[in-house]
Amino acid sequence: MLIRGWDRGAEREWQEWLAAGRDFGTLAANGPEGPVMVPTHFLLDVGAGEVLLHLAAPNPLLAAVRADPHVTLAVTDDYAFAPGRWRDPPYTPTSYYASVQFSCTAEVVDDPAQKAEILNRQLAHFQPENTEDRVTVGAAPYGGMLTGLRGLRLTVRRVRAKFKYDDKKPVEMQLDIAERLAERHAATGNPQDAAARVQMLRRRTRRPALGPSSD
Repeated sequence: MLIRGWDRGAEREWQEWLAAGRDFGTLAANGPEGPVMVPTHFLLDVGAGEVLLHLAAPNPLLAAVRADPHVTLAVTDDYAFAPGRWRDPPYTPTSYYASVQFSCTAEVVDDPAQKAEILNRQLAHFQPENTEDRVTVGAAPYGGMLTGLRGLRLTVRRVRAKFKYDDKKPVEMQLDIAERLAERHAATGNPQDAAARVQMLRRRTRRPALGPSSD
């Protein structure tokens, strides 16, 4: 992912962006026959510098991790397409998006107690209203299912964050595009247009009018 100086995400910025409910991404590993990618929910522990998740035992990504533990987890959201005529000459269309990519070292977790701990932390995060739904090794209803899955603990080595919303273009153009996104959202109901507009306006004060940029 190419990240230019004007669309780089600061640490606090990407952490707040993810904490706002973005906990689903694509995990990629290097399999013997090429990349293996899995869409998955995950739990980020910023303080511990790790990501926790689980997969079904037959998932081919696990074999890839055992062969090469280096993986990448990518989260992308708040994306929109900007037609060329929305922008200044030469009227080049572009994509707006926010994306965070974690470069990690993965560890497959097969110990039943450790798997239960990962699952319980995920349950506490994703369904905190159901406190009775917890996993206990050897106990119904979930304990017997532990043999059919594997935990994954990803140690974060590097984080790269990009918020690409024409930050280098003149402020007047950015505000005009923000209104066009609002108009298109009103016409189509596409939530991504509204989300991209929010990000564009949020970052507006950081955008110096330095002339045209390349994608």
